[in-house]
Amino acid sequence: MSAKRILLVEDEKHIAEGIILNLEQEGYEIVWASDGNQALEYYSHGKYDLIILDIMLPGIDGLEVCRRIRNKLGTEPIMFLTARDSLDDKKDGLTIGADDYITKPFDLEELILRIKAIFRRQAWLRTESAVGDIYKFPGGTIDFKKFSAEGRNGVFRLSNKESLLLKLFTEHPDEVLSRSVILDAVWGYNAYPSNRTVDNFILRFRKNFEPDPSHPIYFHTEFGTGYKFTPRGEDQ
Repeated sequence: MSAKRILLVEDEKHIAEGIILNLEQEGYEIVWASDGNQALEYYSHGKYDLIILDIMLPGIDGLEVCRRIRNKLGTEPIMFLTARDSLDDKKDGLTIGADDYITKPFDLEELILRIKAIFRRQAWLRTESAVGDIYKFPGGTIDFKKFSAEGRNGVFRLSNKESLLLKLFTEHPDEVLSRSVILDAVWGYNAYPSNRTVDNFILRFRKNFEPDPSHPIYFHTEFGTGYKFTPRGEDQ
């Protein structure tokens, strides 16, 4: 099996060198970009299993790099590794499409554990589900391999996290899944501190799959308990 390839975008050379040394010892192949423009150039000419991205970069900042990758429909996991540590910064980074967010100063062992957790979730997403790579229910069709779905408004693209969450729901139909179970399976521990994290995804699923999003029959919020997917369509 070939080594996982990681694009590291970090303008501080000594930090980059420390990360590269430790990740190469773990068997990863690292490509280093020192600014946002270089990161986008490397991204456009290569294939990566993970992007580790600082926010405060010369030229194009990391948030804009992330936006441009997601606007190109890139589904590679993105991890922010940055000194910007406010709650709003974390929300902004994860809202525009990052999969994890670590603040500086950071522990190298934690960084490695987080990277391994991302790769575990990606491996689970790529493993064919008991329901198959293409899942159909009355509200629409989900293609887990192509990261796309079709609902009442036509075909739309799925993000990495949306695909993970939909796979979790379709593998556990009619079960109430707690927020902690969902966060652990889809985001990992403490990756996103907002209580509205899952709610925002549920709202998008309702917009695309429900006949009447204000009266959902597929994607339900079980207040105080968790969330439930009912593929046959049930009023709550």
